[in-house]
Amino acid sequence: MKYAALLALLAGSASAFTPAQQSSRAATSLQAEKSKALPFLNRPKLLDGSMAGDNGFDPLGLSEVNAVGIDLYWLREAEIKHCRLAMMAAAGFIWVEAFGPAPGCEMASDKNQITAFWQFWDAQPQYIAFSLIFIGLLEMIGGIATTSGRESGQRAPGDFGLDPLKIKGDKAKFEKYQLQEIKNGRLAMWAAAGQILQGCTTGEGAIGNLF
Repeated sequence: MKYAALLALLAGSASAFTPAQQSSRAATSLQAEKSKALPFLNRPKLLDGSMAGDNGFDPLGLSEVNAVGIDLYWLREAEIKHCRLAMMAAAGFIWVEAFGPAPGCEMASDKNQITAFWQFWDAQPQYIAFSLIFIGLLEMIGGIATTSGRESGQRAPGDFGLDPLKIKGDKAKFEKYQLQEIKNGRLAMWAAAGQILQGCTTGEGAIGNLF
């Protein structure tokens, strides 16, 4: 009888702690599934932190869209492309305003980036037309590289094999620069958009709007 009572007591004690342990594990699991960027939303299943700069920010669920050939691979490719373009644009706006137009573009002398563009368009529209055609060809080549890379699984989004400093050989350094590129690129997209908006609304350049 003593052994039976002892076993019953142990069993009761174990069963008393089991729900609490299960609840704790469930809460931990639930917390792990929350988005790092938006803790009040669940983490998108495809945003597992493996990509540089991935904080689980996807309130519209675009990472799970897989229609007409658009998936997370294509979205990442587009983000990196816009990051790189925005970094050049944001720096170019300030450079031209501070140091003047590039050689051959002397007619684009206005401090306002938007007005300078139209000055150049009025003087040399063929250059802009040629640039658009050239960009279209690059987009075609980039699209082929993106499609083949996605199908083969041997090409990361945004990777065109340009590595003159051999950074890929150092994994830690390469991952650091990947993260820096994404962070600076996202900031540059906001910066370039702000510069264009200010130019359209105030008639001043990026530097002029600071004063």
